[in-house]
Amino acid sequence: MIQELLARRHIENRLAQHARGIDRADEHLLRAAYHDDGTVDYGSLKCGAADFASAIANMHAGAPMSLHRPSNVWIKVKGQQAVSESYVAAWVTLPTDGDPLPHLVGGRYLDRHALKDDAWRMQHRHYVLEWIIQYPYPQVATAPAFATAGLVPHGGHHLQDAGNALLLAYAARRTPRQENCTMDDNTALDRLVSHQSILDLGYQYARGVDRGDSAMIAAAFHEDAVIVSGVFNGLAHEFAQTISGIIDGASSRVMHTVTNHWVEINGDSAVGESYVLAYQGLLGEEPQDALTGGRYIDQYERRAGSWKIAQRTFVLDWATSSPSKNLLDTGMFQEMTQGQRGQQDPVYALWESLD
Repeated sequence: MIQELLARRHIENRLAQHARGIDRADEHLLRAAYHDDGTVDYGSLKCGAADFASAIANMHAGAPMSLHRPSNVWIKVKGQQAVSESYVAAWVTLPTDGDPLPHLVGGRYLDRHALKDDAWRMQHRHYVLEWIIQYPYPQVATAPAFATAGLVPHGGHHLQDAGNALLLAYAARRTPRQENCTMDDNTALDRLVSHQSILDLGYQYARGVDRGDSAMIAAAFHEDAVIVSGVFNGLAHEFAQTISGIIDGASSRVMHTVTNHWVEINGDSAVGESYVLAYQGLLGEEPQDALTGGRYIDQYERRAGSWKIAQRTFVLDWATSSPSKNLLDTGMFQEMTQGQRGQQDPVYALWESLD
């Protein structure tokens, strides 16, 4: 169990490293996320990891800043092999159907990982495309020099990134310290395992809703659990059986990304808050691309050794929508795998490949 938890932490770090390598246009950092014989499948870009890192770094170095936001990282480990699914929302500037414009691109990374030479690195990445929203070029606000009250550091590529300077400054100030910790090893390990189990419930719920998998949704809740979601308020197991039909009748596709997990555990009970960004392609005479930002406020309980959700309430913070523009079959996206509702989605074959 300890080795599996360590493997998960190393893999999560590699996924974060990969996103940072793209956004910073840092070829070395991106290449180091893979083993030497690693490969990628980005549709029209199917190649070795070294060629991929070079192409992506060159592409982003001359483009406006991007931001890749991986979340919902769900990892399955078996010995020295592992697979993972992670949701990604990427802000990128692309010439999909004309001049370069900002796009918010939603998709998933289906990855294979391996432990070689005492290091977990990526072996293969398969990018699965879900949705795209195109935006007009934003008006960039400017601030006078030395306006300390309203000025913030801006991101840049590679060594020009202000974040790199901040990281160096923080590292230089770091001093060794050891706090007195009264928690024994067994309690600490139980807390770590419980925390990961609770986070996995959020990923399981999101995949179940997005893939239309009622059994997967229900398995995240205790039998007597209650959910308040707005579209359905009541027993969670009834919600699991009805939500897929509701979504299929109103939407072309959906995708929920969860992050910012804050969990407080007290013995066999816990409470938590997680942020959610939900995309929904709304059907109708005038189809809409809708984005909703909010939070899940959850109560968890461990029963018979298993953590599950006992109560979930969705809190709405903001929502926006715009006329839908189908870009899934344009430009660089047209050859990419698209997500599916149901068992035909490629994540099921990936998940079962380790069994």
